[in-house]
Amino acid sequence: MHEPENIFIKKASGALVPFSDDKLKRSLHKAGADESSIATIISEIKKELHPGISTKRIYRLALSLLKKDSGFIAARYRLKKAIMELGPSGFPFEKFIAGILRHQGYTVKVGEIVIGKCVQHEIDIIAEKEDHRFMIECKYHNQQGIFCDVKIPLYIQARFKDVESQWGKIPGSVTTFHQGWVVTNTRFSPDAIQYGTCAGLFLLGWDHPYKQGLKEQIDSMGLYPITCLATLTKYEKKQLLDSKIVLCKELAGSEQMLKSLGMNRTRISCILNEAEQLCNIQHKTELAGTNILKQEP
Repeated sequence: MHEPENIFIKKASGALVPFSDDKLKRSLHKAGADESSIATIISEIKKELHPGISTKRIYRLALSLLKKDSGFIAARYRLKKAIMELGPSGFPFEKFIAGILRHQGYTVKVGEIVIGKCVQHEIDIIAEKEDHRFMIECKYHNQQGIFCDVKIPLYIQARFKDVESQWGKIPGSVTTFHQGWVVTNTRFSPDAIQYGTCAGLFLLGWDHPYKQGLKEQIDSMGLYPITCLATLTKYEKKQLLDSKIVLCKELAGSEQMLKSLGMNRTRISCILNEAEQLCNIQHKTELAGTNILKQEP
């Protein structure tokens, strides 16, 4: 049997990287697993390791073992996949980001048509609060291993500058802080990050900015998508998303909707209990209480 440190595993991008105990331990710890569970999972996964095993296979093994211990911790662990299950169109992802912003007190508009200096634009999200206005474009991918390259922030910056020139003409906007955003559920290329930083765009990706990426923000605020919930079927998730219920926190006031999907009181209670545990679990993080929109330059 190969020693784990000598085994190269295959990432979603196809790249081969050495298996890392520490990386797996960190991901399990961030999900809320205790030391005993982590030790057991690591031990079981090492038994299955072989050269070329995919990170997807390792993830599935860890997830199945986590489910035996705690459903809501398993739900946290599968957050990335849950976001990729929001739908192929990307619109549910926009609603998810908009839902997070609304929970933080921002006035949010989704899919707005805005007149720029040169042409009109359909903006994914416009978020406003006090003297801040953000033009937010969401780049959603339903497969792993896909990066947002430099062409994305280049394109978004050009659109933002065209819109900003008109926003500046709105009465009272002289003192308003305007900023363009790019939000993705995957990652940015180094060139994309370099350009975004230089141009004054804010880039929010799965793990960018460092320790303040989308995953950390969601975990710190407990604002999980309903696709995390193991107690919901794929059909039920789709029906809820179609009804604009995206966040687990929104289920608390949606018992009638759950009933309309044919659920009995016992099932509804189980779903609400899982959602409450998932959203309220106390998880030590440097980002506790961080506001997703505190990333201004």
